[in-house]
Amino acid sequence: MKKPSWKNTLPLVLSLAAIGLDQLTKYLAVVFLKPIGTLPLIEGVLHFTYATNTGSAFSLFSGFTEVLSVVTFLVILVMLFGIVVNYLGSTFMNWCLAAIVGGGIGNLIDRVARGYVVDFIDFRLIHFAIFNVADIFVVVGVILLLIYLLFFESKRAKAQKDNQTEV
Repeated sequence: MKKPSWKNTLPLVLSLAAIGLDQLTKYLAVVFLKPIGTLPLIEGVLHFTYATNTGSAFSLFSGFTEVLSVVTFLVILVMLFGIVVNYLGSTFMNWCLAAIVGGGIGNLIDRVARGYVVDFIDFRLIHFAIFNVADIFVVVGVILLLIYLLFFESKRAKAQKDNQTEV
């Protein structure tokens, strides 16, 4: 097992920023959007629309808030441990995991405190699901992680293996 280091925890600053930004924007959505329902920014393209979601992405598993909360909590714990001990051995992957953790905690706070997640970003141009800032952090973190794993990790692992065989 790798030794924990304070440098490994630096990506967690991103997690904290994600949580703070997410909770602030959800608070503003509750205060300002809930009473009016929707606020068009670009009519027919982008609106801020107050919505709640008891499920996960695209309202999957609606009504299973407790199960989603427990699973989310356990996954977050595993990712946090991986970041702190640098289990994956890649700073970039740690930053990706930190974005996912921050978004996951942001939505977990809602599920535990409210029993649902507050959503408000309504991209109507393509009739997409209403989402929130936490969802953006999770999706961007996952996409960057997948790109890294698909296109860069195998090269990094091969270079590391080549360096070990030369010694």
